[in-house]
Amino acid sequence: MYQGKKILALIPARGGSKRLPNKNILDLNGKPLIAWSIDEAKKSKYIDTVLVSTDSQVIYDIAQKHGAYLPFLRPAELALDETRSIDVEIHALNFLSDLGDNYDDLIVLQPTSPLRDVNDIDSAIEYYYAKEATSVIGVCEVEHSPLWSNTLDENLSMDNFLDDKYNNSRSQDLPPYYRINGAFYMSKVDSVLNNGTFFVKKNIYAYLMTQEHSVDIDTKLDFIIAQAVFQTKDN
Repeated sequence: MYQGKKILALIPARGGSKRLPNKNILDLNGKPLIAWSIDEAKKSKYIDTVLVSTDSQVIYDIAQKHGAYLPFLRPAELALDETRSIDVEIHALNFLSDLGDNYDDLIVLQPTSPLRDVNDIDSAIEYYYAKEATSVIGVCEVEHSPLWSNTLDENLSMDNFLDDKYNNSRSQDLPPYYRINGAFYMSKVDSVLNNGTFFVKKNIYAYLMTQEHSVDIDTKLDFIIAQAVFQTKDN
């Protein structure tokens, strides 16, 4: 709880994953991937409940072992490839509300961001309230500037590929760009339910995180990078 506001942390973790099979339960530096987010969330000074929404009994059992709250197994129709994350979040909020368990604010912590730690979480929560924000989203600076990117046609022509303004620029001289890192989404519960999105038009802010803590595991290469970062930290 923060200044009387009750906070729910939701960790969505479905069983199916095509690009990296079983990614949410892969062993990463000594424990299942999902356990990193659960354990850090449970260390928070402000989060009241850490809930995991999953359709997988295996994930359910691992999450329960690590102390997460699991009042349901997610319905199969909310665990499809095309399922929107916001629908998973609204389902969890409505389920809890039906139990009489209501919250002021929701923070979504994707299990694929294992390098996001409790300091990131609590600092982002403090920032959210300091801004009196409707929503706050985690971001980091992009690794490669989109100003040096473009589409290619079937002939792979690079005619006019770069804007002349940036043609001979050094990378360090390009203006910084930022990407959503997937590590942190926070919003008022009423806003999530009424707007069906974290990306409201007004009163939304970015919470800046380091690239190291922004590793988002979606592929085997992402997983290897996360392992390497953990090994560097351990050493």
